[in-house]
Amino acid sequence: MLADRIEAKWIDAFCEIFERCAVKAGDTAAILSETQSRALNVHLAELALLRMGARPFHVVVPTPRNRHIVPVRSTGASEAIQRLTPVVSALQQAGFVVDCTIEGLMHAVETPEILKSGARILVISNEHPEALERMVPDPALEKRVRAAAKMLRGTKRMRVTSKAGTALDVDMLGASTVGVWGWTDKPGTLAHWPGGIVVSFPKSGTINGTLVMAPGDINLTFKRYLTSPVKMTLKDDYVVELEGEGTDAAMMRSYLAAWGDREAYAVSHVGFGMNPGARYEALSMYDQRDTNGTELRAVSGNFLFSTGANEFAGRYTAGHFDLPMMGTTIELDGVAVVREGVLQDVFG
Repeated sequence: MLADRIEAKWIDAFCEIFERCAVKAGDTAAILSETQSRALNVHLAELALLRMGARPFHVVVPTPRNRHIVPVRSTGASEAIQRLTPVVSALQQAGFVVDCTIEGLMHAVETPEILKSGARILVISNEHPEALERMVPDPALEKRVRAAAKMLRGTKRMRVTSKAGTALDVDMLGASTVGVWGWTDKPGTLAHWPGGIVVSFPKSGTINGTLVMAPGDINLTFKRYLTSPVKMTLKDDYVVELEGEGTDAAMMRSYLAAWGDREAYAVSHVGFGMNPGARYEALSMYDQRDTNGTELRAVSGNFLFSTGANEFAGRYTAGHFDLPMMGTTIELDGVAVVREGVLQDVFG
């Protein structure tokens, strides 16, 4: 267990990320949190903004009751705001929003309305600041992520293969692609820290094939490295069969079935990690309450496969898996951008 103590070095790290977000003296900034938020990060955000001469204010809402049958983890779809109009209005007027909610506003229902006002949102992932401080802004990473996002937007077909047996085909025409390098300085945009990820949300009926997770791949909903293979068969975006003899497959089958929702079996997004500072072994270094696993999503060369909601395909569900896979080969229109888990030098 790491100590939840204010450290000057962590204020420094928060100042660095806020500077990248173009926060200046005199700017108004809203710090959004909930009653179960990581208090240490909320305090660090406030102290960093004050050090920079900004004018922060807090919006704190009660953490809502979990109405689902299973625990909800790492969805990126916070339900904390509960569509409260005064909260949305306050965030719209802030200009800059520091999001310290547990799940984050990436896919929250209120986010489009907040962004439409021109506000920019920085989601601080629910990590202990000891992890955040290692992944402060990297201008070179921004350039590479931008290039990868541009390439994905122009891609017609993604092909993912692996020695473990993965053979996945993704029709990328019309897919919506997002690149996140860890900060945002553009009005009406959202980023999350840590960053270094590029993901695409394919249209409906575009994903088919076989996905095989090997021992050592990661289920971030469970914060667990797999110890046994899991084989998923996908047809027109949906996992139609999930095979495996070990605990990993059994847990995944149970969790998916518990939702009682077909959309929980659908693909949310596909992409890959690009952050050379993100460490694969990091999940083993922290107690579960000290990590949200965002670093693992950004590990350079992983294939980030996710199930659950995909608003661009008209699918909505609270069920969600983020499944970083190592050792895959990812081809975009025949060009290998990741080869056997190694990010290729094609993005400058």
